[in-house]
Amino acid sequence: MAKEYMKAAVYKGTGGPEVVGLVEREIPAVGEQEVLIKVRSAGINRPDVMQREGLYDPPPGITDIPGLEVAGEIVQLGSPDLPFNLNDRVGAIISGGGYAEYVNVPAANVALLPSTLSFEEGGGLMETFLTIWSHLFRFAGFKKGSSILIHGGASGIGTTATMLTKAFGASQIFTTVSNEADRQSSLGLGAEVAINYKTQDFVKEVKEHTNGKGVDYILDIIGGDYVQRNYEAAALYATILQVGVMQGNAKDVNLFPMLAKRLTHRGITLRSQTVEEKAALIRDLKQQVWPLLKNRTIKPQIHQTFPLMDVRKAHEAFDKGGHFGKLVLVM
Repeated sequence: MAKEYMKAAVYKGTGGPEVVGLVEREIPAVGEQEVLIKVRSAGINRPDVMQREGLYDPPPGITDIPGLEVAGEIVQLGSPDLPFNLNDRVGAIISGGGYAEYVNVPAANVALLPSTLSFEEGGGLMETFLTIWSHLFRFAGFKKGSSILIHGGASGIGTTATMLTKAFGASQIFTTVSNEADRQSSLGLGAEVAINYKTQDFVKEVKEHTNGKGVDYILDIIGGDYVQRNYEAAALYATILQVGVMQGNAKDVNLFPMLAKRLTHRGITLRSQTVEEKAALIRDLKQQVWPLLKNRTIKPQIHQTFPLMDVRKAHEAFDKGGHFGKLVLVM
């Protein structure tokens, strides 16, 4: 049987967007418990950029094609017993391979897209929604009536966390953003206080709006000197959830506030979780979050789309920043 090929994007070395390039690859074979998806859209996420920079290698055995989430149509089933049909509109969470025209995915990590979502929205759905559900709700135990500070409020993670904590009954939502437009957009998503970290001290703002108490949860993608300041902004018995370290490692951290306030500082990633763990998260999302997507109470925030052939421009835009929500490749 003749081999069939597809277009895909890979990193030809490590560095900036200049290392991103298009190649032809063989369309992947489909295992018995897998489906083949014709990709219509793929989200661009911080781990993709870290992989490009040589800071976050894919897990062993995973393709070098980047991309952690896709939306598209099923064009091949590994087994007739799988709970999908050909041409089903689906979203999928993957450990790599999304920047391509086709991707093979364990069926357990695939979900039917809500009919109200476009493919472009579906391409920006799975990674951030699974991350927030996994990390904040299941791992850190976020509960109704809790207050939270969300760093990177304009990011895919930040916008998703704002929407979901609002939908599930947060008492107060604080976000940090970098400009007035993002501040207004964050308030529109559900933040009670959106703080411009370039002109305001988030510790001071949180204390002022909580009568000195601080917040019950802090979701941090920044790291660096934010670690110390998070301890100051946290309430007694608060949980600080570290899901990224964009600013690098913390230095000269005074741990006494962590001890005095009885804080919990936890860290977690999604990419390294097993197929079974991700499948459990997808089941939760379908039960708890899909109804909110179907009635448009919430939706993925898509800032801009790029055709696959412009993947380098998409990475340039990601590095430049200034986007509210997700950047998505379309095929």
